[in-house]
Amino acid sequence: MLQLLMALAFSAAPLTLYVPPVRSLSLFVEAMEAVCRDCAPYSHDAILRFRLGLSRILTRLARAIR
Repeated sequence: MLQLLMALAFSAAPLTLYVPPVRSLSLFVEAMEAVCRDCAPYSHDAILRFRLGLSRILTRLARAIR
């Protein structure tokens, strides 16, 4: 069991090279929040239209099943 644990630990060690440091990750998160803030008015309308269309489709399917 110890050998398996050591093998997993040493095989996961190179994966830490792919994880960005926290300071650059926070800049990325900040940029994504800015993009989401800028797109919010447009996406709100799109989400409402999608929900309306989906509810119409589901209503017609429910009527067809009855």
